[in-house]
Amino acid sequence: MSDLVPEFLSQATSRLEAIAATAADGGYDEAIDLIVTALDNGGVLQAFGTGHSQAFAMEIAGRAGGLIPTNNLALRDVVLHGSRDVSALGGSNLERDPSVVDELFTVSPINPADVFLIASNSGVNGSIVGVALRAKELGHKVIAVTSIEHTNAVEPKHPSGKRLSEIADVVLDNRAPFGDTTLALPGDIGVGAISSITSAFIAQLLTIEVSSRISERGSVPPLYISANIPGGDEHNSALENLYRDRIRRTA
Repeated sequence: MSDLVPEFLSQATSRLEAIAATAADGGYDEAIDLIVTALDNGGVLQAFGTGHSQAFAMEIAGRAGGLIPTNNLALRDVVLHGSRDVSALGGSNLERDPSVVDELFTVSPINPADVFLIASNSGVNGSIVGVALRAKELGHKVIAVTSIEHTNAVEPKHPSGKRLSEIADVVLDNRAPFGDTTLALPGDIGVGAISSITSAFIAQLLTIEVSSRISERGSVPPLYISANIPGGDEHNSALENLYRDRIRRTA
């Protein structure tokens, strides 16, 4: 094993500890409040990410130990449920296309009580900024998970000239450095991308704290259990039925 692996572990650990410390100091309380309020009002948590940040939305919506009233907004929905040709999914065209937002909102199950949780390391691509702007225009609260260092170092790509961090009601720093990589190989080649790890930690932190908040007041948090244990499918289906037509689960 190369010496870079322990160094990467150190990089990851220090960033995760910084996120946990921020949460312990109350830095995540506003985001948690917004999510709990939305669920109390019958809303769901709309999670959105493009590129590798799609993994963040998958951590939020539809996994064991996760909240059931969650929906994974995905650009592929404009192909699966809209009018776009499958060829639109090639490359990064949709990710950078602000016009895709109109169709995405048209084909997605969105309710006025919903809260949006949007992840993007750069926070500047057209669809990311467009979804945040549209959500705000419709009166939704928006929580952003982004790299403050990276987003402040690049120019916005949306016609509005805005970054995700400039639109959101709450901004959570994923602690990734500019360019995402934490290590350097000879020739100054970056390796050891970190944002997926820190963002997944943030997703689970939010899930844990929202669930704890619900549990502390005497209610049972609506959480998935693994479909691969006895009774899992029955438990999950019964709770999913409470949000029929509000959440979308795909393979």
